[in-house]
Amino acid sequence: MDANEWKLMLEGAWPWLRILVIWVLAWAVLWMIRRVLRVLKTHIVGHVDAFRDSRRIETLMNVFRYTANIVIVGVAVMATLGTVGISIAPILATAGVAGIAIGFGAQSLVKDFFTGLFLLIEGQVSEGDIIEAAGKSGHVERVTLRHIRIRDYDGSVHFIPNSMITTVTNRSRDYAFAVVDLNVPRKEDLNRVFRLMDDVVRDMRADPAVGPFILEDADMAGVEKVEDAAVGIRCRIKVQPSKQWRVRREFLRRMKAAMDTVEEVQSAA
Repeated sequence: MDANEWKLMLEGAWPWLRILVIWVLAWAVLWMIRRVLRVLKTHIVGHVDAFRDSRRIETLMNVFRYTANIVIVGVAVMATLGTVGISIAPILATAGVAGIAIGFGAQSLVKDFFTGLFLLIEGQVSEGDIIEAAGKSGHVERVTLRHIRIRDYDGSVHFIPNSMITTVTNRSRDYAFAVVDLNVPRKEDLNRVFRLMDDVVRDMRADPAVGPFILEDADMAGVEKVEDAAVGIRCRIKVQPSKQWRVRREFLRRMKAAMDTVEEVQSAA
């Protein structure tokens, strides 16, 4: 085989070699991005509350990985088409027009994704939280770029598109307050009732079943209202997030038992 034949063969094989190089480079870049995202995820999870944020971080990493795949594969496809002699200008023009049309037709979907992305980045909602959003409240079971899935107290599941969320009320961040309102007869000695409420909270803090949920002693707000036959008293108890309802119910149960005991003693006397 003479030099001309070798030259012709290399010229014929050169486009395919370029295509091979393009896709090898694309694979190498994708591998590097996945490796960097894996290391970054491990570093971030090591510095946050893994229980609350690990799923949020995983979702964000999946978004970045998916975006990188689309961009790099798209560039590789365009470079391959240019190598084999296919003009990509009409394709880009068509893609631009199609993108505009799809954008107008899927504005709500695009808004869902952008809102969901910021919800995840800012950490407004995490799986396991108790929230109120778009008129629904419950336990967050799943957070995605498309929607939030919550389950309310009676077991109903609500799928809320992220574009419908304008305000999020998160009831399970850092700490919460179990707010308790009591109505007692007007003739009741309020100071004695306040002392009884303090005693009940101290007993609860000493109970290993509910004590770890309570962070501080009761904060007595005092008299909230005065009616013809009763006086409204309010207090609040600082508790761990999402434990306010359990602590409140237990406090009311014990407070009722304590007041019954006082009444029995007074009756016996």
